[in-house]
Amino acid sequence: MTRLTKIEKETIVLFNEGEDKANIYTHNAGLKKRLAAFAKKYPDLCRLEKSNVQGGVSYELAKSRLSIRFLPPYSEERRQKASEYAKKHGLNSQQGYCDNQG
Repeated sequence: MTRLTKIEKETIVLFNEGEDKANIYTHNAGLKKRLAAFAKKYPDLCRLEKSNVQGGVSYELAKSRLSIRFLPPYSEERRQKASEYAKKHGLNSQQGYCDNQG
């Protein structure tokens, strides 16, 4: 078995207007953990449908529990303030707390 490339490690969110269920197929480690935790806590709303040998999982969940957000980019002023805060408090972008790389 060959390993998948990063391009091949997809995340697919699939739902339609006629049904109340959504399906999420993913290889993303963080999303897999979040889905597993959600399914464990709310088994009536979310369940693992299948997993494959290449590490992908497919979950079915109530469409009403799915939210898609679009986040606007930071303004230059907000980026500058975040950068100053991070420098003042000893944080750096490699820790994942801020991105002051410009």
